[in-house]
Amino acid sequence: MTDSIHVDIVSAECEIYSGEAEMVFAPAEMGEVGIAPGHAPLVTKMGPGEVRVKDRDGNESAFYVSGGMLEVQPKVVTVLSDTAQRAEDLDEAAIMKAKEEAENAFHDKSDSTIDYAKARAQLAETAAQLQTLQRLRKRKGR
Repeated sequence: MTDSIHVDIVSAECEIYSGEAEMVFAPAEMGEVGIAPGHAPLVTKMGPGEVRVKDRDGNESAFYVSGGMLEVQPKVVTVLSDTAQRAEDLDEAAIMKAKEEAENAFHDKSDSTIDYAKARAQLAETAAQLQTLQRLRKRKGR
């Protein structure tokens, strides 16, 4: 068994992260999973949330993903997501605005054109983004 695993985090636009890690945490569909070097192969859907990568020096990097697929091989972890970005690059003001718009759309009973599934998905995504920011701040002691 090796002491590291290669990690690639890729969005529809570009590669967000590529490097070696000693541990990876991801929001799998059925709950958060922890992946260490030599992990059994796995392919699963991910929900919106935080992917954390702990490098060999013990430093942790956090990324927000909107969902997607997680593929685990004994020496490689691949995260594929429509949207992925570094947690520190999240814009809290924009997230709060999107959350408010989704809540308003969800609660506006007078507009019959509202797509409630889309509004619900937007609310889940903004909640996951805010939770990612809160965890980042907690880890940094802010």
